Amino acid sequence: MFTYNRDVMAHSEAQRPRVGDAGFSFDIPPGVARDLGQVPFEGVVTYEANENGQWAHRAFEVIATPGEALAGTADRAAVITSDYPLAGIEGAAAPAAASEPLSPLALIGALAIAFLAGLILNVMPCVLPVLSIKALSFAHGAQSGEARKHGLLYLAGVMVTFLALAGVLIGLRAGGEALGWGFQLQEPWVIAGLALLFFVIGLNLLSVFEIGGGVQNAGAGLASRGGDAGAFFTGALAVVAATPCTAPFMAGAIGAVLTQSAPITLLIFTFLALGFAAPLTLLHFAPALQRLIPKPGPWMERVKNVLAFPMLATAALLVWVLAEQTGSGGVLALLLLALALGFTLYVARWGKVWLGVGVIAILAVTALTWRPLVGAATLAHLPEEPWSAARVAELQAEGRPVFVNFTAAWCVTCKVNEGAALSSRRVAQAFATSDTAYLKGDWTNRDEAIAAALAEHGRAGVPLYLFYPASGSAPVVLPQLLSEHLIIETIQGDAQ
Repeated sequence: MFTYNRDVMAHSEAQRPRVGDAGFSFDIPPGVARDLGQVPFEGVVTYEANENGQWAHRAFEVIATPGEALAGTADRAAVITSDYPLAGIEGAAAPAAASEPLSPLALIGALAIAFLAGLILNVMPCVLPVLSIKALSFAHGAQSGEARKHGLLYLAGVMVTFLALAGVLIGLRAGGEALGWGFQLQEPWVIAGLALLFFVIGLNLLSVFEIGGGVQNAGAGLASRGGDAGAFFTGALAVVAATPCTAPFMAGAIGAVLTQSAPITLLIFTFLALGFAAPLTLLHFAPALQRLIPKPGPWMERVKNVLAFPMLATAALLVWVLAEQTGSGGVLALLLLALALGFTLYVARWGKVWLGVGVIAILAVTALTWRPLVGAATLAHLPEEPWSAARVAELQAEGRPVFVNFTAAWCVTCKVNEGAALSSRRVAQAFATSDTAYLKGDWTNRDEAIAAALAEHGRAGVPLYLFYPASGSAPVVLPQLLSEHLIIETIQGDAQ
């Protein structure tokens, strides 16, 4: 697919063609213009048809509209053969063809590599903070006679999580996705959830709240508590934390996984899990090593507090990853959620009423900030231009309606409006249908022209939203709190 619209799509990236009984479909990778999926666009579809053993060039013109693939056009991934001219680009579109089954000797070698890769994964920086928590709880539990049971539960947590990842990987691969180790971390909501998880564990280690009844007994705290649940969930959390890291020999193990059948994939992941779980599990079964662990004492509280900082550092790293995926909007949403979550955990110890207040705070923040955390694919980005009085006059002379957003990076109300209303797909469609121009006046830094425009409309600060009708009449001043319905009603009312 090649579009006539400049910078709307990235032509050099794979478009993952899929076929069905009624036709075919493919994904359009977005370009730098960031308005793909908001407005219809025209383009040309080119393809190669194998006619009598020869590849023939074919093409036809289309008008594409945003939406889901039509029924019967996306049942299965298209098969890309090696002699197809664009196989090097589109190879990711089809499921990787399974290579020849491994010979018994090659399978043993692959399993040994997987076990060694899992073993080395324990010393990677993304895993050590979690294992340090387990070491601390083990120091307390080694004297209780339950060490072996906890070791087996830790092993179970590792195994269950590794095999769950393997199952998801197998399922998505069968659907035509090109995936590898750490595939789940490509989703912003997963990154955000993990960042909040490590943040909560850090708060627990700093004794901001204690594991007990109510909300503290759920989810993230399980990994930092002692007992059976703590052993199991530490294993699960260690696997999740390990996915951003690739240890030596990891590429060989995962490479074998991606080219083999589902049973071989599960077997290789099993040995990867066994290698990963082996050191800490064996420690629980080694009385000689257990005697080297100091007896419980005041030192444990200090070590516990210190261990909070690697967990918070991991959360900070995940925030940076989220910034790369979603930009500043996603980071702001995550920080607000972390603030609401921290508040809830702190006040929950004061009673059920305060716990209810905290839950309401979390729900309110989530309702206002969820959009950036579910990924850019669900957001609409209005094509924007920088504001100037001259540009407004020019657009009015063309007979186009104009929407002006005076905003600033430090304006919380502005960001809430932009996330909750201006990022709506319905709003983007209304802008496109009415050919409304969107101008943004950024007052993050001092700008005398914007200050004068604000004063002209009786405002001393942002936000200020103006809608200039296509007729060229005076602008309509919108309220400081926007809604999707209000924006659409204003734009469509002018078009009627």
